[in-house]
Amino acid sequence: MSETNRIEYKEKLTKDLDLEKEVIAFLNYLEGGLIYIGIDKKGETLGVGDIDGDMLKIKDRIKNNIAPSAMGLFDVVVEERIGKNIIKIIVAGGSEKPYFKKKYGMTEKGSFIRVGTAAEPMPQAMIDKLFASRTRNSIGKIKSHRQDLNFEQLHIYYQENGKPLNKQFKKNLELLTEDGFLNYAAYLLADVNNVSIKVAKYKGLNRVELIENNEYGYCSLIKATKSVLDKIAVENTTFATITSKQRIERKLWNPIALREAIYNAIVHNDYTREVPPKFEIFDDRIEITSAGSLPEGLSEMDFFEGVSIPRNKELMRVYRDLELVEQLGSGVPRILESYGKECFKFMDNFTRMTFPASEKVTEQVTEQVTEQVTEQVLKLLSKVDQNEYTTTELMNLADIKHRPTFLYNYLQPALDAELIEMTIPDKPKSSKQRYKLTVKGKQFQTTN
Repeated sequence: MSETNRIEYKEKLTKDLDLEKEVIAFLNYLEGGLIYIGIDKKGETLGVGDIDGDMLKIKDRIKNNIAPSAMGLFDVVVEERIGKNIIKIIVAGGSEKPYFKKKYGMTEKGSFIRVGTAAEPMPQAMIDKLFASRTRNSIGKIKSHRQDLNFEQLHIYYQENGKPLNKQFKKNLELLTEDGFLNYAAYLLADVNNVSIKVAKYKGLNRVELIENNEYGYCSLIKATKSVLDKIAVENTTFATITSKQRIERKLWNPIALREAIYNAIVHNDYTREVPPKFEIFDDRIEITSAGSLPEGLSEMDFFEGVSIPRNKELMRVYRDLELVEQLGSGVPRILESYGKECFKFMDNFTRMTFPASEKVTEQVTEQVTEQVTEQVLKLLSKVDQNEYTTTELMNLADIKHRPTFLYNYLQPALDAELIEMTIPDKPKSSKQRYKLTVKGKQFQTTN
C-alpha cells in the first residue's frame, strides 16, 4: 500500500525526523491519519528494533512539543507485518485547531496541514481563521460550578491499573481550565456530581409500560459506566436451544458490539447540553441514545469508515488510560461487524443505536447447517484448507485483529455448527490446541 492523504510512512524514528510536523498536519486535518514507523516510502516493511523505547519517545514528543494538548487524540500501537514489528500512530482530527509546535507557536513555521501525501506549512490566514473559530464550548473549557471536588474513586481506578496518580494529576489529565479552575470534565469524573445515566426496561415494543427504571450516577462517570455495563450484561440473557446433536447458546445482543456501543455513547456524549446518555430495553431491541449528532464536518461515510473526532478528548484519554476503550476509531467498525449501518440514526441533536434482539429468542433454531452459518463463518471457511491452525493463524487468515471479536463471531459459531473442530477437545485451553475442518466442514466447502 502506498502513501495517501491519510497514511504516512517513515523508515525509523530519529532526532532528525520531524515527527511533530506530521502529527500536527493530521491533527489539523478533518479525517486525521496514520503514521507508520518501520516502513519505507515504497511501502516495504523494514521493522523497528527498539519498539518499547521508540513508542515511549513518540508519546513524549507528541505530549510535550505540540499545542493545544493532543492527549486523547492519538494512539501508539504495535503491529506485525511479515514477521516484523512496526509502530502505528493513530491521529484523530482535533477540535481545537490550529495545532502547532510549541517552539514556534501559531505561525507558518509551527502549523501544518495535510495536502495530498505531504505535510505543508499552513498559511497564516488559515491559522488566524481557525483560531478565531476554535471551539470554546467543550467540557475541558467549561468551568465546573463546583470547585470542592474529590477524586478518590479516580485514584483507586488508576491504582488498580498500575498507574497511580501523582499530585499533578489534575493538570496532567487536563481537568483544569486555562485559568486554573476545575473544568466540567473534572466534575464528571469527581466522586460526587449530579449526573445520572438512565437504564429503563419496558414491557412490549413501545414506551407505554415501564417495568424497571434504574439510574446509575451521582458519582464518578467511570463508576457509573461500570454499573451500566454490569446491569446490561445481566439483561443480555443467554438463550439455549437443544437440537438432536448439540446445544446452541446465543445472547440477545452481541456482547462485543454492545460493550463498544455503551462506551461510545458515554465517552462521546455531548455533556455541554447537560443531557446524559440513556439506555432503553424493549422486548425486541435495545436503544442507546446519546446527546449530540455527528461532529461538524464529519460525514456519515467518514464515520462508518472509522474516522474519529473525539468529542470529549479528556474523557477519552482517561478511559484509555484505564484500558476501558482501545485505540481510536476501533469501536464503530466492531459494531458494524455484527450490526449494519442501519442500526445508527443521526438526528439534529442526538445519535441513537438500535440493536435488534437475536432471532433465536423468538424462533426455533433450525438443525440445517446452512441456516447456522453466518457471513463471518463463511469468510473463515473460505480461507482454511486441510491443515491444522492455531487461533492466531485463523485470525490472520480472516484478517481480524481483535481476539474477542474473532472468538465470538467467527470461531465459536464455526465450532457450534460442527464445521471446525478442536484437535484436543478434552483440553480446550491447551497451549497446543489446534483447529481443523470436520468432515461436514469439508463437505460444506465443496457444496458452497
